Amino acid sequence: MTMMIRGTAWSCLFAAAAFFGAPAMAADVANEVAALHAADQAWLKAYNGNDPAAAAALYDENAVFMPPGAASVTGRAAIKAYFVTDMDGAAKQGVKFHLGDKPTGGANGDLGWASGTYSVTDKTGKVVETGKYLSVSPKVNGKWLYVRDTYNADAPPAK
Repeated sequence: MTMMIRGTAWSCLFAAAAFFGAPAMAADVANEVAALHAADQAWLKAYNGNDPAAAAALYDENAVFMPPGAASVTGRAAIKAYFVTDMDGAAKQGVKFHLGDKPTGGANGDLGWASGTYSVTDKTGKVVETGKYLSVSPKVNGKWLYVRDTYNADAPPAK
């Protein structure tokens, strides 16, 4: 009989912990997703500000960046080198990235993801491209770093 009471007590304790801990876990996930989106905003600021070093600092040392119409770029140093050229060209043409206003994301422990839409405008402010993005990030020393990052346009390149 004592074993049954103990088993029931433990079951109730675990059920209560799960029930009352769920809102805290949901809040933690929401905070982590907000931090992932903040990293996306930091990337946007770095890209539009022609700051390849700041953008590259958002990537894990062994990250893979998969830009559209180009080969994958592996490693933070190579990603920075890619951005030096890409951002310089964008800055000279007056091209700016903009992220959509309804990104999504998720986190489970020290692994998270973010996705959403983007648009690109030319120097006149005209939208010249729309598309979507997806990134996967581990949390390293309290900071989310991209380990896989990609984006692609909704339409094929203009000919």
